[in-house]
Amino acid sequence: MSEADICAVVVTHQSAATIDECLARLRASQSVAAIRVTDNNSSDGSFEIIQRHAAADPRVRFIANPDNPGFAVACNQGASTCDTAWLAFVNPDCLLEHDSLQRMRAHAGQFNGNALIGADLVYENGERDAASRRRDPDFAAMLRSRAASQLELSIDHTTPLQRVDAVSGALMLLPRTLFDRIGRFDEHYRLHAEDLDLCRRVRTAGGVIAVANDVRVVHVRGVSSRERPVFVEWHKHRGLARYFRKFEASQRGWLTRLLVLTAIWLRFPIAAMRAVSSL
Repeated sequence: MSEADICAVVVTHQSAATIDECLARLRASQSVAAIRVTDNNSSDGSFEIIQRHAAADPRVRFIANPDNPGFAVACNQGASTCDTAWLAFVNPDCLLEHDSLQRMRAHAGQFNGNALIGADLVYENGERDAASRRRDPDFAAMLRSRAASQLELSIDHTTPLQRVDAVSGALMLLPRTLFDRIGRFDEHYRLHAEDLDLCRRVRTAGGVIAVANDVRVVHVRGVSSRERPVFVEWHKHRGLARYFRKFEASQRGWLTRLLVLTAIWLRFPIAAMRAVSSL
């Protein structure tokens, strides 16, 4: 077994349905030196499950937030409590195999560690998670064409390591030096789009974003999002608006900026109603 130098950072909120298996798999994972869990004020028994794993394994430590400050804040909290060479951000609904993180780290070695690596995320029914491989949003193009609003990219079956603009925040691995160099997660995002932001800043800093097509991980669909779908959609759209203002607005005229932000918020009630009706 190679050196254990990965810290797995997990953020939980109402994650009782999956966190037990997630942590059990992380504890059995190769190369994992530390597991840090930040709980954002769960009330469904998640915290009790986390405590049980912490009592059984000294690598597991936790932070219990008295409120829910958001995913980005919680990720930064967890990462700040360990000093390993590598960080893996793992959603509590991701079920890793014993060698998933080790193989992702090996892929990153092709770029001398200057890379953020994702995995081939699939739902329980075998369907691929479209967020695993994404291009940067082009908001001005979205105003011209519905097709331009599609961010997902198809898997390239010809290569085990596929370079993309962005991967899903459900599972990311990168060296701590790179994470610190780009300023960690932007804590102004509450939920959603912080992964797009992080990936873009990695590339701006000269790093590589890639998906390990040969590392398949089950991603249980939307466990914590089912409880508050309108809340989730609100912060998803708020995140997209922040991403636009941060990366693209300065390159656009005032009219385009107004139209893009208006389109984002006009889409919110439609997306919220769809989310509620799908429950």
